[in-house]
Amino acid sequence: MGRILAIDYGTRRTGIAVSDPQQLIAGGLATVETHELERFLSQYIAREEVSVIVIGKPMRMNGAPSETMRYIQPLTARLRRNFPGVEVVLYDERFTSVIAHRAMLDGGLRKMARRDRALVDKISATIILEDYMSSRHREPAKD
Repeated sequence: MGRILAIDYGTRRTGIAVSDPQQLIAGGLATVETHELERFLSQYIAREEVSVIVIGKPMRMNGAPSETMRYIQPLTARLRRNFPGVEVVLYDERFTSVIAHRAMLDGGLRKMARRDRALVDKISATIILEDYMSSRHREPAKD
């Protein structure tokens, strides 16, 4: 069983989170410049076994894809082509930035730390990963 890696894609910076090998615990891994993302992923996947890449799917409140999807769709296709043994999944990321800011407030981070966009991106990726992992463990509703 490999790790699950989550991506909070941004046009300038991208937050990355990863699970432990048993896929139980999610943690922030890095924030990278987006133009370096695929090189970073190639190096990481060469070192660590990754079975799933979860990419945050940016949606508007009405359920329509956001403007960022025009970058994510080609990225998704490239990752599927470059890492054929890794499942690549899009996962709804609505509210992750809001939840990340709330987590930072609740965690007692000072105002200057909360302005650190790289930290927000990494926390957002971690939230995407945690939500994805918990969605896989939910039992279907019983009649």
